[in-house]
Parts: sequence; C-alpha cells; structure tokens
Amino acid sequence: MSTHFWGPLANWGLPLAALADINKSPEMISGPMTVALSSYSMVFMRFAWRVQPRNYLLFACHLTNATAQLTQGARFLNYNGGVDEVKVPGTNVEVPVPSVK
Repeated sequence: MSTHFWGPLANWGLPLAALADINKSPEMISGPMTVALSSYSMVFMRFAWRVQPRNYLLFACHLTNATAQLTQGARFLNYNGGVDEVKVPGTNVEVPVPSVK
C-alpha cells in the first residue's frame, strides 16, 4: 500500500479529535487554532482533489475536519458573544447575526 492510503489514514486523528470535542465545554476552544486547522484542511482538500490520481480518502478526511472545525468555530463565537440571535418579524425563526460591540 502507498502513501495514498497510510498518510490519510494516519491523518484521521485530527477530525476524530475535533468530533470528540464537539460535546465538550466551549470555553476550552481556541479561536486562532480553530481558524488554522480549518484553513489547513481547506488547503489540503484542494490538494487531494488536484493530485493525480485523486486521493478521495485524504479529501474525505479534510472535509470532515473542516466541517468539525467550522462547527467548533461557530461554538467559539456563540460562547464568546460573537453571534447574536435575531428573531425574524412575523415568524418563529431566529437568525444568527454578528454582534456589534
């Protein structure tokens, strides 16, 4: 087996750790680290798609990590007051909007 298998397989530790942290307290989330990890995964998603032959396992790994990190980023913003919920008039829907401080 080649690095097209073992590299992505070893890399699954990042998204698995991020998914495990989703249910933990948001006070421990690092905003800068979340931005770095989601950016890293987006860059390598593009790499996995552009390399020939396409590395679908690496792409899936980084797609999962980017999704988990963006979820953590939203939790970070909600916890630190970065997003407010505004009720849409005439409905029962609340929409997140950036807070103005």
